[in-house]
Amino acid sequence: MQHLNLMEQDHSQKPLTKTDQEQEEDNYEDGSEKCSRRSGFLSSTILEPFQWLQMLSSRLNPTFVLGVMLVYGLNQGFSWSFFKVVSDYYWKDVQKLQPSAVQLFIGLYYIPWVMKPIWGLLTDVFPVKGYRRRPYFVLAGIVGTVSALSVAAGGQLPVVLALTCLIGVAAGVAIADVTIDACIARNSIEIRSLAADMQSLCGFCSSAGALLGYSTSGFFVHHLGAQIALGILAVPPATLIVLGFVIYELRTTDELHIQKNKSTEKLREAAKGMLRTLQFPQVWKPSLYMYLSLALSISTHEGQFYWYTDPKAGPAFSKEFVGMIYAIGAMASIVGVVIYHKTLRNYPFRALLCFAQILYGVSGMLDLVFILRWNLALGVPDYVFVVMEECVSRIVGKIRWMPMIVLSSQLCPLGIEGTFFALLMCIDSLGSLTSKWGGGVVLHLLNVTRTDFKNLWLSVLIRNILRFSTLGLVFLVPNADPSEVLVPPDVLTKNNGKNMDEEESIQMVPLNEKPQH
Repeated sequence: MQHLNLMEQDHSQKPLTKTDQEQEEDNYEDGSEKCSRRSGFLSSTILEPFQWLQMLSSRLNPTFVLGVMLVYGLNQGFSWSFFKVVSDYYWKDVQKLQPSAVQLFIGLYYIPWVMKPIWGLLTDVFPVKGYRRRPYFVLAGIVGTVSALSVAAGGQLPVVLALTCLIGVAAGVAIADVTIDACIARNSIEIRSLAADMQSLCGFCSSAGALLGYSTSGFFVHHLGAQIALGILAVPPATLIVLGFVIYELRTTDELHIQKNKSTEKLREAAKGMLRTLQFPQVWKPSLYMYLSLALSISTHEGQFYWYTDPKAGPAFSKEFVGMIYAIGAMASIVGVVIYHKTLRNYPFRALLCFAQILYGVSGMLDLVFILRWNLALGVPDYVFVVMEECVSRIVGKIRWMPMIVLSSQLCPLGIEGTFFALLMCIDSLGSLTSKWGGGVVLHLLNVTRTDFKNLWLSVLIRNILRFSTLGLVFLVPNADPSEVLVPPDVLTKNNGKNMDEEESIQMVPLNEKPQH
């Protein structure tokens, strides 16, 4: 009887044991599915940028993508960010100039950028040996390399000569930029669905290069000195010389005298096309807004930089930490590009720029809080607050800048896209130059010097008020989304039909397709 009860007990337990095993198996399978989903999500997240680059390469051209990476990533991103920090220390420690004077000199850096329409005309209507883009990449590389080596190896240079060399470094970047921008503008017109993607690629490359430039600038200034560190700027333009020989471009077969006649005629047509396009309200109004929004936001950067590094009045940040601040800001710029690319790129230009300008004005108040040292009253250390302020300003700056660039690319008539996009970027450079000089005048009038910063807060306050005043000009921006055609089709046809032969422009086509002649 006892044995029977045990058998019944064992028999009664068997279904329970089986159910527990099945439950464990189900739990294991659920866990495996969750792990596989997580790993799949991580792998897709990691692979997504590479798949995106592959898509751009297949629909455009691999050498075009390489050109964007070299120009925007290595030259604009790395070189310009490295140049920004090292040249600030060069003027401060080697030349020992006042912040208002440095602000004036930095404004002169924008002269090559103001000349972008000239570079654009050269690339559009004056081919060299049958090529319209390749020779200008080579020219940009030579100018930048020679200028950087001259200032680094020239010893104690006079201020004028040193300034000329640094302007030459900027000129190399500007010539390369206008050349690759001509390719971007043409592709934005021909494949409008990829216009935002191309600008996102430029933004990603620029931010990644800036991250590298800022993070290494302080280290090299500390160990090599500001003047020798400027010699490193000879490396990025050297890659442009290589790019000039590898980027894909069709060569024209016309005789030299025919090319000269065509160039003269196309120059005349390009000028007429630019004037004709600028007469349209949907073109000149947003162009005016872009200039005023940049010009009215006066720059007080040099005053703040001198204050950052002052051991008495300011927080006395070290060279390495100053570079690290900007490096973290470059990482934040990437976040700003991601935010725009993922969530904001399809919004109408007017609404997005209005929102971005409000954020821009609010973020500027953080500088005021820092200079007045209110952060210490709130218990936030200088090192923490300045990083937070830099991240916020960089994210907001990218969100504000990206739609303006996309809008600019949409305003270019096909056929003179390089010239006209360069003209729009020239307007932006004029705005930046006005901002630098305006800030220099304000710093000078308020007597902000190498050692006296008591009125620095007032200059920042004036800057922030001007940022908010720009909101009254947002009506100049078209209330259209990036997919809409802003320039009338007849302008595109007129400029493209007569003299701007497709075969004489760089062809960005998939490798598995033959170019159309």
